[in-house]
Amino acid sequence: MNIAKSLIPLASMCLPVFAIAADNYSVPQTQWGQPDLQGVWNFSSDTPMQRLSEYGERQFLSAAEVEEVKVQQAALDASSDGALAIEGVDESYNDFWIENAGIGDEVRTSHVVYPTNGQLPPLVSGAIADQGVYGGGTTGESRPVRIAAGGIGTSGPEDRGLSERCIIGFNAGPPFIPSLYNNNVQIVQSNGHVVIMTEMIHDARVVKLYDSPGDINWLSDDIRLWTGDSRGYFDGNTLVVETRNFNGLAASFGSTGTSVDKVLTERFSRMSSDTVNYEFTIDDPSTFTDKVMAVVPMTKVAGQVYEYACHEGNYGMVNILRGARYQESLDESN
Repeated sequence: MNIAKSLIPLASMCLPVFAIAADNYSVPQTQWGQPDLQGVWNFSSDTPMQRLSEYGERQFLSAAEVEEVKVQQAALDASSDGALAIEGVDESYNDFWIENAGIGDEVRTSHVVYPTNGQLPPLVSGAIADQGVYGGGTTGESRPVRIAAGGIGTSGPEDRGLSERCIIGFNAGPPFIPSLYNNNVQIVQSNGHVVIMTEMIHDARVVKLYDSPGDINWLSDDIRLWTGDSRGYFDGNTLVVETRNFNGLAASFGSTGTSVDKVLTERFSRMSSDTVNYEFTIDDPSTFTDKVMAVVPMTKVAGQVYEYACHEGNYGMVNILRGARYQESLDESN
């Protein structure tokens, strides 16, 4: 279940965008008079989360650069270099299985928009910088393993990443992070709640709605959850979801820090009949010296979400551990 890929920076993008609302677009309303965000949405992207330094503070590629990316992508797809690089026990997928799609003409240089250089801010003193590796190697870190994929060893399932153990998905977060496949979320609304359901690995956040952020009644600080406590409200045509009370057993972002002091703010804005802008802000004073803001566009899917069945189909975990035991037996015999 480990996933890694050798990418040519930006040349492997499939040109996702930051959507611009049409001047004459009117956001549809639910029967309760709220902006209608319901449906299945896809947040696939091959835009890097962090910006290459050569782009500085520039957020978008030029038209000429977009065309160059398309040419490079076509050449990459036609070559063997498009295959995933990991081999052996951790061998993964080739490009046939990878879901990267985008629409529109404006192409971002990164999803991170703040700090303005498109890079994650520096870590605070003592924050954990990296918590695992691909390939079953040992980093010297102790349990718990807070990363999504990879691990700190192969002695047992507790050494593997949270998604490999079917606890938290590769991309479900929160926040949503585009990954290689199954980048789908379904939104269902009622008068007083919004349900945000991701299928990798089947998590439904039931978000209670309030009239304003000042009205929110939070859980007490001693109640901690894997995906936090999410409460929301509407700011005009935007659904704002604030999440806190994470349990600290997952990384704050990527493989960095812990989530115990993280406050996540997500904004869902309907831009057209088939596009929602998804923006998130991470405030985590125990991990980063500044906040992190990112934009990920989501596109309407004319279909439904299918069960991922992680636990039922988790042959990867069994085979990683079985392969490690076999390798140990070979080493002992030599």
